[in-house]
Amino acid sequence: MARFTRRTLIEGLGALSVGTILPAQAQQNRPIRLLVGFPPGTAPDTVARIVTQKMGENMQQPFVVENVAGAGGMIAATQAAKAAPDGNTLFMNTVSDMSIAPHIYSKLNYNPNDFALISHLVYTDFILAIPPSVPAQSLREYIAWAKTQKQMFMATFGPGSPAHFGTAMFANASGLKIEPVHYKTTADAMSGVLSGEVPGLFVTASLGTQYVKEGKLRALAVTSPTRMAQLPDVPSFGELGLPQAVFAAWFGLAAPPSTPAATLERVSAEARKALQSPDVRQKLEAAGFRISGTNREEFAQIAQKEFAAWGAAARSTGFRAD
Repeated sequence: MARFTRRTLIEGLGALSVGTILPAQAQQNRPIRLLVGFPPGTAPDTVARIVTQKMGENMQQPFVVENVAGAGGMIAATQAAKAAPDGNTLFMNTVSDMSIAPHIYSKLNYNPNDFALISHLVYTDFILAIPPSVPAQSLREYIAWAKTQKQMFMATFGPGSPAHFGTAMFANASGLKIEPVHYKTTADAMSGVLSGEVPGLFVTASLGTQYVKEGKLRALAVTSPTRMAQLPDVPSFGELGLPQAVFAAWFGLAAPPSTPAATLERVSAEARKALQSPDVRQKLEAAGFRISGTNREEFAQIAQKEFAAWGAAARSTGFRAD
């Protein structure tokens, strides 16, 4: 089992040189590329572009977001793991490739424990949303209604996704037996719920908030620790007595194994500085993200916790991707 240790925080101390510390004079005009394992316009890509634009301005060094989409971020993770540890390649690691994949695949082409963690950037929380045709105005009513159904279905954005295992967390917390309906695309899943074909799903706040505000979906609860600023009238699962259903996807910055510690500290400080900028905060929060902005040690602690939580959720379903 992969584990995050203090080794990921201190590796590379013996390899320091002036030329590896960013932004060194000789490297300042050389672009730093950030590998993102998802297509342009997706949540990880949005976060990557907002944060690195500000980092580039502050560091006076260009960043290039390189989308290496596929396999839930694992293709990008594999490429990042093999990249030169010179500080010129970074990786947008996510809940999918770091917290979930190790539990559902027998073998990966990378070891999550090998990456040098830099900063945990943001969380993306979820909304339990249902079509207006479902006769429930609250979470309590929804659970009661679901128990009267011969079979209970909920949509997901694909097997092995955060919504898949988040649905399992909700089922375990509520005592419901829920059969996940795995759609091939996000658009298909949304269409299935909007049409009433499936009576609910966990949708990210960044995607679902507008549908709720327009009355196309009804929000029953949110998975954030407290109520979301975007939907202040919707209670959290913790508030409703189901803390086991509190979960979130997340995105962070990492570097290839053996990247020098001084480089990691420098980039971590710059990432936190960018996230503290009012314009960056406004853009991210408006897009539905909850800002984290940790240092390296805090990120390691979060990674351990997330690894354990998503592992337990995956095991509860018995799902295997291979």
